[in-house]
Amino acid sequence: MAPANTPTPAHAPLVTSPSAANPLPGTPPNVPPVPPVELPLYAGIALADVALVDTPAAAAEACRHLLAEAVLGFDTEAKPTFAKGEVSTGPHLIQLATDARAWLFPVRLTGSHPALRELLESPQVLKVGFGLGSDLAQLRAKLGIEAKGILDLSQALPREAPNKTLGAKTAVARYLGQRMQKSKHVTTSNWGNPRLNERQMLYAANDAQVALRVYRLALAAGDLPGRS
Repeated sequence: MAPANTPTPAHAPLVTSPSAANPLPGTPPNVPPVPPVELPLYAGIALADVALVDTPAAAAEACRHLLAEAVLGFDTEAKPTFAKGEVSTGPHLIQLATDARAWLFPVRLTGSHPALRELLESPQVLKVGFGLGSDLAQLRAKLGIEAKGILDLSQALPREAPNKTLGAKTAVARYLGQRMQKSKHVTTSNWGNPRLNERQMLYAANDAQVALRVYRLALAAGDLPGRS
């Protein structure tokens, strides 16, 4: 499979089960089943293509590039809470990705930057991601950002049942024919740490970029409406 920084051809076919006549139980006919076989590992983005935006000047430059895009992959990360009743202080990191690169914005350094606010609140730039409900709520509560131009693929893509959402791992298996690993150790790590390690940077960048890759394949397959 081509690395993540190589755009996937728009005509790439959906990956379906080797036995398409026997989809997963309860799966509507229009929902491609996820293969039950072992899939190759999703390689993801290269660290050289991930930029940590750690100054206001870098934020302005990054947003200048990002505002020129029609569609971006989008996600946020927050330091986890463990105590009962503890309220999250996230987001601590905002991720935005193109087909070739990903930018990571530590909120403590760039969260109040006007260019980042302009980008997130722009309805002209579509931001696509998975399970964005809490991300948007935290952006609103912590930074006063009312994100616009948002498409939550967990809700928009065909699902097994109306009351179920579709996660990134399932979508990657369906559309890319690959297995996306998510380390619980990294997922629950301290995203507010002043110095993110390489595993955190790759995890965060992949979360944003894989959403864009899935979006493009789903759009080509007719599973999503085109932008008007």
